[in-house]
Amino acid sequence: MGPVHIFDLIVAGGGPAGTSAAIMAAQSGAQVLLLEAGRFPRQKVCGEFVSAESLALLAALLRADQKDLLDTAIPITTGRFFFDQRAVATQIIPPAASIARLDLDAALWGSAEAAGVDARLQVRVKNISGSSPFTVSTSDGEFESRAVIDASGRWSNLNAATTPDGQQKEIWLGLKAHFLDPCAEASVDLYFFDAGYCGIQPVSLVADRKESAGYGRINACAMVRANVARSLPEVFARHPALSKRSCDWKLLGQPVSTSPLVFRDPRPLGNGILCVGDAAAFVDPFIGDGISLALRSGTLAAQCLVPFFQGACSLPDATQAYEEAYRKRFGPVFSRSSKVRRLLSLRQPLRAPFVFLLRKAPAITRYVIRKTR
Repeated sequence: MGPVHIFDLIVAGGGPAGTSAAIMAAQSGAQVLLLEAGRFPRQKVCGEFVSAESLALLAALLRADQKDLLDTAIPITTGRFFFDQRAVATQIIPPAASIARLDLDAALWGSAEAAGVDARLQVRVKNISGSSPFTVSTSDGEFESRAVIDASGRWSNLNAATTPDGQQKEIWLGLKAHFLDPCAEASVDLYFFDAGYCGIQPVSLVADRKESAGYGRINACAMVRANVARSLPEVFARHPALSKRSCDWKLLGQPVSTSPLVFRDPRPLGNGILCVGDAAAFVDPFIGDGISLALRSGTLAAQCLVPFFQGACSLPDATQAYEEAYRKRFGPVFSRSSKVRRLLSLRQPLRAPFVFLLRKAPAITRYVIRKTR
């Protein structure tokens, strides 16, 4: 029996966080194994909003023949916030992009393969033990690696998504589906109501582009307390303007959901394993930066590991560097977005002063958005 092959890096999870980490590490010369429990194409509960701050990074990660995904993405130039019977509009400068997860995940996976990553679908990570080398037990056998990145998401067998006392006080769930709405505009629209909110924006699929022009497909993605609504029609009914707007929509494909959505302090490191994306922390979806933070945290983790792969530092030094950089770069985003969410989640009489301020001072609205990036 020959010697056991040891990878430089094993990444658990093939979403934007995992693929970005795998691509960045492979581009530096590391031998990378990327494991994904599912397969593509797949829908995910996601706003499908990519903020301008991450478009250049995404372009650097995609292989040459995938970059048209950015060139043909719908630009999102306006944000509209609907509170009770009032609306607040703001420009998004520079524009964000609307990119469907059905296309984005597949493009990043293909780019990882093109970068030399050993990428395997339908392989579930069961357990991770040891330390440099780590032993990763999967549905396809055991593998060893010098380092491990957990990009398996907020609710996998590798992550116990609980509040500090082990009890979830309020059960929140995420819902998402695509609909046909020929009147959709190049705007991301957020409808807030007691116990939740719903985001609407136009989105296009690569498969649609040869057959349709303009905006027709929209993404509806909501976060709501489970005791208030358990389906998108029930969510739409929570806001009068959204209920009226959605009455003529046609469902495109099956809705998807995820639960519970758990808010906790970020945990970028655990037992020597670097956590990225939702595995590290669940960012409030309304800020529209989930994909961006996934890409940025994945690449940051890989960048911090490169000196270790090259023999310039130890694994503890690399993981400490990642934890410190993660908390410095992303900690303020989680803190600020959490505060804004709590304000907007208050009952109408209590949130009214904050909404009034946003309506009367557009500069404050832009400032709030900028500070949650």
